[in-house]
Amino acid sequence: MSYSSKEERVHHVFETIYENYDSMNSVISFKQHTLWRKDVMKRMHVSPGDSALDVCCGTGDWSISLAKAVGTDGKVIGLDFSENMLSIAKEKGEQEQLDEIQWIHGNAMELPFEDNQFDYVTIGFGLRNVPDYMTVLKEMYRVVKPGGMVVCLETSQPTLVGYRQLYYFYFQFIMPLLGKFIAKSYQEYSWLQESAKNFPDKNQLKQMFFDAGFKYVDVKTYAGGGAAMHMGHKS
Repeated sequence: MSYSSKEERVHHVFETIYENYDSMNSVISFKQHTLWRKDVMKRMHVSPGDSALDVCCGTGDWSISLAKAVGTDGKVIGLDFSENMLSIAKEKGEQEQLDEIQWIHGNAMELPFEDNQFDYVTIGFGLRNVPDYMTVLKEMYRVVKPGGMVVCLETSQPTLVGYRQLYYFYFQFIMPLLGKFIAKSYQEYSWLQESAKNFPDKNQLKQMFFDAGFKYVDVKTYAGGGAAMHMGHKS
């Protein structure tokens, strides 16, 4: 199947793999992605009553963590452009009885919010899938409040010789095979490894945060550099 744009291809991928997305994430990351997100949440210091936007929220796990942190007096919006992924997120939110989450079908490239709306804006393993990284970083900068925080948790590029080659071998050959046998989606998981391989490394992404307007950017790596958190502060 051919696509006229990255956006169309990514949309097809996530509309296709949504039912197996969570289980495949656990297999691919050896369940480490949940531990990384918990560590990031500790570093964010989200308080009851805060407001948060989770961009490219997917099946909603980070949105749900944020909702539990902000409590009933807070507000969380989970936004994604795949309605199938959002359907899973909505089911999870209902099971957790988290009425403070609002799920929105929308595009990260053009966030449907006024300037300076949120205390926190997050994006977890979604930035590599957007058509233009800088456009999305600038949009997230625009909608976060002065003094607020934009947090990205994403795959990155390992630098350790030996481990780097093993990492790329796993993503290029093993992960698509897992997708084929577990989720029956070889082509879709081939795309995910391609997007991870082409994503900027932690230093390049840190500079992009500065270019988007952030004054302070904290970086923390996980899995030997295979994943990284970037936390940008809007002064």
